[in-house]
Amino acid sequence: VVVSAVKQIMEEAVTRKFVHADSSHIISFCAVVEACVLHGLKRRIAGLLCSNKVAALFMKVAKSFSPAEELCQKVQELEQLIDSSKQNNSSLINDRGRQSKLANLPPQALKHLWIRTALMEKLLDKIVLYLVENSSAFYEKEAMLMDPVDGPILASLLVGPCALEYTKVKTSDHFWTDPSADELVQRHRIHSSHCRQDSPSRRPALIQKRQSSGSMDDRPIMWVREYVESLHQNSRATLLFGKNNVLVQPRDDMEAIPGYLSLHQTADLMTLKWTPNQLMNGNVGELDSEKSVYWDYAMTIRLEEIVYLHCHQQVNSGGTVVLVSQDGIQRPPLHFPKGGHLLQFLTCLETGLLPHGQLDPPLWNQRGKGKVFPKLRRRSPHGSCDSVSDKEDDEATDYVFRILFPGNQMEFSKVALELMDQGVNMWQPTPRKSSCSSCSQNGSSDGSLPNGCNQERAPLKLLCDTMKYQIISRAFYGWLAYCRHLSTVRTHLSALVNTTIVDPDVPCDARGGLSVEVWARFLKDSSAYEEKEIYRLVYFGGVAPSLRKEVWPFLLGHYQFTMTEQSRLEVFLCQETLDMYLINLHRIDKDVRRCDRTYWYFTPENLEKLHNIMCSYVWQHLDTGYVQGMCDLLAPLLVILDDEVMAFSCFTELMKRMNQNFPHGGAMDSHFANMRSLIQILDSELFELMQQNGDYTHFYFCYRWFLLDFKREMVYDDVFSVWETIWAAKYTSSEHFVLFFALALVETYRDIILENNMDFTDIIKFFNEMAERHNVPQVMMMARDLVHKVQTLIENK
Repeated sequence: VVVSAVKQIMEEAVTRKFVHADSSHIISFCAVVEACVLHGLKRRIAGLLCSNKVAALFMKVAKSFSPAEELCQKVQELEQLIDSSKQNNSSLINDRGRQSKLANLPPQALKHLWIRTALMEKLLDKIVLYLVENSSAFYEKEAMLMDPVDGPILASLLVGPCALEYTKVKTSDHFWTDPSADELVQRHRIHSSHCRQDSPSRRPALIQKRQSSGSMDDRPIMWVREYVESLHQNSRATLLFGKNNVLVQPRDDMEAIPGYLSLHQTADLMTLKWTPNQLMNGNVGELDSEKSVYWDYAMTIRLEEIVYLHCHQQVNSGGTVVLVSQDGIQRPPLHFPKGGHLLQFLTCLETGLLPHGQLDPPLWNQRGKGKVFPKLRRRSPHGSCDSVSDKEDDEATDYVFRILFPGNQMEFSKVALELMDQGVNMWQPTPRKSSCSSCSQNGSSDGSLPNGCNQERAPLKLLCDTMKYQIISRAFYGWLAYCRHLSTVRTHLSALVNTTIVDPDVPCDARGGLSVEVWARFLKDSSAYEEKEIYRLVYFGGVAPSLRKEVWPFLLGHYQFTMTEQSRLEVFLCQETLDMYLINLHRIDKDVRRCDRTYWYFTPENLEKLHNIMCSYVWQHLDTGYVQGMCDLLAPLLVILDDEVMAFSCFTELMKRMNQNFPHGGAMDSHFANMRSLIQILDSELFELMQQNGDYTHFYFCYRWFLLDFKREMVYDDVFSVWETIWAAKYTSSEHFVLFFALALVETYRDIILENNMDFTDIIKFFNEMAERHNVPQVMMMARDLVHKVQTLIENK
């Protein structure tokens, strides 16, 4: 455990170039070291009534060791500051120096104040080494520091962390630049619960993303305040425009509600946000359950995904803007209040787009007024020349603006040139109502319009026809690309799944799993259920916990489902095999001692069983020998079976598949290659991110997953469920189910990976911190769905 804690700190120091003093890795490290230092401590050292044994120990050492004496002085100063801050907070506010010292002490650090201070002052390794060298004076015989091997190793491990420099004060944005995995998951849960799903800028992936759900209970008060503060000018984004009481109708069955509209710009992104006024107080405590739904109405829109802005001006109101995204979906209209706010919004938007983008048509500059809407061009009744109308405010006019960027400006350039050759303006504004005098004076009896008005309306008709053609073309080429995509899927993924799709509802619902009743009926009469039906029940619903000891030998191949009870009794393993280890393999002994020691099952007696089985297996497989990680695969089997002979046999069957994942086999390279194909075909957006950020499409971060069948990624109860599903999947849906479970594990956090632009180091750190904290039933369901999607795509159903 100490090795792991030290490794995390050193990795953070190398990859991040700094280590924060209140990093979660530091807190974990201090807790582990404190447990080691207190292990086997003599009672007289700690004292009968002493509540802080570490303090008592270090004060004893301080009497004869100067670094410990220096540590005592430092800690006493901090404790005095802490006590005084509790008694009088106002005095600390005026004392900037003391306040800065206390700012370095998060609540978690106070629990391990002595160890943490010793680490920051670079004294910890010296003090622990002194305790090791003088251990007989402080510890009992069984203490860790009394051990002639473990004690010096512990002291040497602390040299590295004590040599590092720790930042004393975090930057103002450290919470955003170096968040923990917990923080990233929490942010995504909050964000996905109150922000609408943005329109995709690309063709949707073949997989169906699962949206996280959240409630007001999931939103911490500090985050709500920070969200409201982010709507205004801050260090991370520039506020280009802000206006309150902009009306939006979130749903058809609701009336329009007022909110705050803001336009923000960062170095590479412009974002439009609309937040209901009810949320602008920033205090979640004041929101009752009825008002909490307003989080679902808030909008965050990336301007790079918007193509058109339809502006509708009304004489008696401030005007309306409708945003149209690349896929043609319209966002809820934004109704501006009176006072020229619509024009002001467009002006700020146009300014923010420059120099990389622009509005088409651009706003006009008018002397004395600044930016104004483009003037309406009209043809004279004789069609000889264009004239600009002098009417400005007395006539409401609609405009269609297009947001142009260098990447997509060329798409319409050819059409624009054709229209220019005809002497018309492609983006000519059109009046909301006809006010042309020639129409009323010279109109014919059949209601047809004169030639002049027909010529005036011709550019709009041509524009509509052009847009219609482009929409149809996009649909066709999208369909063509999808067909080619399906062909690629069938070529690369057909070998990863079974061709026959097994229905979870036929002949009965299998989501309940293999129950005690069904198993008893099968044992009584094996013809009552076919072998594939047993696998189907296990695959979709798992095995009842009380049955695992009986069922797992069948799933692993120790027994065959077709065997009678008499045949199963005749299966015999020579007990002498378990006594055939002649040498004590050092690697086995070392791994067994540290294998899941915190789990309740692994008492010294059961650890000895684990050791015996492992040695027996290696004796029979001396060609491969023992490789680190084999104990991790054996441990769950022994927990369930609780029998050395049966566990040995089942482990032997399991290793027939798992053995190829170890360095002497070649399965790991195949796993990585198949994962690359799966991600590339099913989620091209995520694949592109992996390529761009250092190209970690080698998927080395999945190595531990495949090596141990995800054993270290989950708690034991989840390991049991996942393993039996993997075994049953071979006969039900795919013998490569581990790939789909790995893909589901990545896809569960895909939005977090994309939002935070993770590189290889980030993703390793994230999944290491998320170990044993995944929502495994949800991941399992997604893995089954992914298998079914690939099967469906291959069959083209």
